[in-house]
Amino acid sequence: MTVLVTGGAGYIGAHVVRLLQSTGRDVLVVDDLSTGSADRIGGAPLVQLDLADPSSVDPLTEACRESGVTSVIHLAARKRVDESVTRPLWYVTQNVGGLANVLRATQAAQVGTFLFSSSAAVYGSCGGAPVSEDDATRPVNPYGRSKLAGEMLLRDVVRSSALRAVSLRYFNIAGAGWPELGDTGVTNLVTQTLDRLTRGALPEVYGTDYATPDGSCVRDYLHVVDLAQAHLAVLDRLEAGHLPRDVYNVGTGRGASVLEVMALLGQVTGLDAVPDAAPRRAGDPASVVAAVDRIRDDVGWEARYGMPELLASAWAAWGAGRPQA
Repeated sequence: MTVLVTGGAGYIGAHVVRLLQSTGRDVLVVDDLSTGSADRIGGAPLVQLDLADPSSVDPLTEACRESGVTSVIHLAARKRVDESVTRPLWYVTQNVGGLANVLRATQAAQVGTFLFSSSAAVYGSCGGAPVSEDDATRPVNPYGRSKLAGEMLLRDVVRSSALRAVSLRYFNIAGAGWPELGDTGVTNLVTQTLDRLTRGALPEVYGTDYATPDGSCVRDYLHVVDLAQAHLAVLDRLEAGHLPRDVYNVGTGRGASVLEVMALLGQVTGLDAVPDAAPRRAGDPASVVAAVDRIRDDVGWEARYGMPELLASAWAAWGAGRPQA
């Protein structure tokens, strides 16, 4: 009864692996270590593979059989929107091709349960109301389209086989459960702001004239430990039988504006977080907040942590790994 976690040496994956291990589950990690680190997985066996390479299918199949893998949490993917715009073909190969190769291997190994890491990027430009799983999916960049294509592929495989599967649409993930598992990338608002603050630079806010309470964009920020707990809760339900739906939002249902996040980070760090105003970025919707009633009603999962805990944990992790200004 082993869980395969692809991308398990990365930021989100390491949290999922640690929580699985805390429940006594056996875990097998597959990662190419391009952005992850082997010292994050707590002694779990690691198979280093580039899952986008078709040659990975046979060794992954053998690893699943040898380890007795019964469930998969597929996190391995590329996730930079700007990079996807400049390298769309590579993103299809990495995200959709990688998923296809994992599905080939796990089908050959007769794995019965599959969780897919999707994204709120599948919705595209949203209105001001919380976005639900029934809302239209109109992704506005190659990254979002690759995730939507992955959901569609997984649904087709389920229809043609005995596989039980769910796609989880993440919103904005930040924070750290343990300082050593903090986000080392500088690709989201929280880490970008911390990076600028600790270098003595002011953070930048892109657009202050949106139709929101303070004029800056509003997003749904979820603590990474809550996200990891959501995976375990969905996995437990899926292993016990079919869930009534095959896609769930994972968020808090509450929005925070860019200016609010920066002000709170100023309080947490004690640094000057008054931002420089910059022009809007193309394609940034005013507000993206998750409707979370489905995962609450079907799975019994709800986020536990708020913005203060999220930002304090992000700062503790940042300070643990980087020199402060």
